[in-house]
Amino acid sequence: MSEKVRRTPRQGRARSTVDAILDAAFQLLEADGPDRLTTNHVAERAGVSIGTVYQYFVDKQDILAALAQRRALAVRETIAQTLIERPDMGSVRPIIQALATGFEASPTTRQALLGALFHRGGDAVLSQHHQAFLAAIAGKARLDITLTPESAFVLTHAPIALLRAAAAEQDLGLSPQALEDELVRLLEAYIAALASRQAAARAASTNETSTPPPT
Repeated sequence: MSEKVRRTPRQGRARSTVDAILDAAFQLLEADGPDRLTTNHVAERAGVSIGTVYQYFVDKQDILAALAQRRALAVRETIAQTLIERPDMGSVRPIIQALATGFEASPTTRQALLGALFHRGGDAVLSQHHQAFLAAIAGKARLDITLTPESAFVLTHAPIALLRAAAAEQDLGLSPQALEDELVRLLEAYIAALASRQAAARAASTNETSTPPPT
């Protein structure tokens, strides 16, 4: 079924159907893994016909991508609210925890969902969430530092890229708690360096404007 004929859930009943399909897919993923997941199994678990599944989703990968997108949106909203409520260093760990545990799934499921998300949307997925996140906190989060496009890019992309790599490289046996600590240390050090550099720049600017010109 092509993208052109796929339905978009607008009414409450349709949204409930889509939620049931996505919830069923997640349950099956956790129970049996991505290799054994089929649209027929999803339809059966959700209590709908296979035709209903195909009204909203092109194939299995489309279901996984939609499930990943739904969870990624929830994580993004949680992080934005955290930063709005606490725009200081104390928000770093809760943000890392939200990124690491937002999918609330086994490592195999997280890898399958992230793979589907990036397979469908490509690298543009990160850009879309990056722009939406910055829009969500604009004028609301009173940060201690001034973010340039470059520093904002580093802060949003670095932890996501590292967590994605950790999900893909399970054979490394990384400790979730130790990895969380290292990511917190990384971001706190980067933010501290930005704050120090900006403070130095402000001090230099103040000295320049307060020093009388030579006679």
